[in-house]
Amino acid sequence: MSAIFNFQSLLTVILLLICTCAYLRAMTPSLLDKNKTGFLGIFWKCSRIGERKSLYVAVCCVIMALSILFSD
Repeated sequence: MSAIFNFQSLLTVILLLICTCAYLRAMTPSLLDKNKTGFLGIFWKCSRIGERKSLYVAVCCVIMALSILFSD
């Protein structure tokens, strides 16, 4: 089943996207800052969510990891 139709997989992909974009912006800020609009602006927005809501994103990542590890 693809990640679009499985809710847990969709949440995992979104969390990985947010964490990856926040990491990339921390390492190379100019890479994401030049694309604030358009289709590539999604990555800039994800990086902003990862920076501003980092505590909530970290808690969600831990919860998601535990649910993946201990689910049947």
